[in-house]
Amino acid sequence: MIWNETMECMSRDEMRKLQTIRLKRVIERVYHNTPFYRKKMQESDLTPEDIQSIDDIAKLPFTVKQDLRDNYPFGLLAVPMSEIVRLHASSGTTGKPIVVGYTRGDLSVWSEVVARCLTAYNLTKNDIVQVSYGYGLFTGGLGAHSGTETIGGTVIPMSSGNTQKQIQLMHDFGAHALACTPSYALYLAETIAESGIPIEEFKLRVGIFGAEPWTDNMRKELEEKLRIKAYDIYGLTEICGPGVGGECECQDGTHLWEDHFFPEIVDPHTLQPVEPGQQGELVFTTLTKDGMPMIRYRTRDLTSLHYEKCSCGRTAVRMNRILGRSDDMLIIRGVNVFPSQVESVILELPEFEPYYMIIVDRVDHTDTFQVQVELRQEFYSDEMNKMLTLKKKIASHLQSVIGLHPDIKIVEPRSIERSQGKAKHVIDKRKFL
Repeated sequence: MIWNETMECMSRDEMRKLQTIRLKRVIERVYHNTPFYRKKMQESDLTPEDIQSIDDIAKLPFTVKQDLRDNYPFGLLAVPMSEIVRLHASSGTTGKPIVVGYTRGDLSVWSEVVARCLTAYNLTKNDIVQVSYGYGLFTGGLGAHSGTETIGGTVIPMSSGNTQKQIQLMHDFGAHALACTPSYALYLAETIAESGIPIEEFKLRVGIFGAEPWTDNMRKELEEKLRIKAYDIYGLTEICGPGVGGECECQDGTHLWEDHFFPEIVDPHTLQPVEPGQQGELVFTTLTKDGMPMIRYRTRDLTSLHYEKCSCGRTAVRMNRILGRSDDMLIIRGVNVFPSQVESVILELPEFEPYYMIIVDRVDHTDTFQVQVELRQEFYSDEMNKMLTLKKKIASHLQSVIGLHPDIKIVEPRSIERSQGKAKHVIDKRKFL
């Protein structure tokens, strides 16, 4: 069990002093060891001496994903390659992948922050954790794996896929926790229900879900179907992987481990800081990463931060659920639409399964907006009037939330492809016109 009370419950003044010390160190290091950052600082007429407190972070230029691609593969390292003990890369399917290098010290920090999350989920050395995130270049599998070993727990290193084997070993080995994407957890729950094995025979009590945005309605669905408490774990390849933050037993926001990863929220258009509690784009600076520090990295994740002390006793800043990514946001007929909004509505309606696909196209210079959604088996009918009533119901709910009237296509149960990793919910055909 890893309970770092000193860091997780530090006063705001003490945290800012620590962040100042660590920021000055990392800026000194990248200025002298990473030509990319030195050039960016010089272009902004900055030297390390200009950074004297954590407030001075606003002077520093941003880093974006394209910067990592432009410096592929190792141009952003701040240490010699001889000190890099592991490489990870993003799961992107187009262009060059995002490559990140870790020193032995970086891996130690990563294991510790994941262990903090697992401890916050009330997991201990007596627990068995089935890791069903992908292993390999993707950070999810090995991140959850090492965090479990750090608390002394037992790892079942399943990786993703092979669903029948997943269920068999989860049952036979008596797994207490499941770590995977929330969409794959839903598929596992569905497959368990069809397997004939009573859910009461499983020992699961904790879900460790991340790698894609998910809603509170999906949490309720997962908790009900798997008889667990479902927790969010947050991370991204560029910063370290899973473990940048995690929920506590209060499930009232995701605690970010800001002694290692300094968070900011900026307006995604003006790039100016917003007031605490206001929504904007999440930006991170790594304060302790040696191999490949990130300075003011724009995550594109849209959320807000709250600094009030949590009921659990932790003072670590809490992040609201991520609405979506600024680059995943759909603009349809001038209206901003996030897949998470569609998902939230679907999960509120008992007639529908939590599987959907958004298809956007352009016909005669006008955007079209279709939502395909599965009906639960017990509601499926050949009677046209019943289907029409259900289409009107979901369309009305979506319009009230999004402000657009979608074309609803009700599809047969199990006709939408299930995901074993990150779920795909959008087909935007306008990109190919």
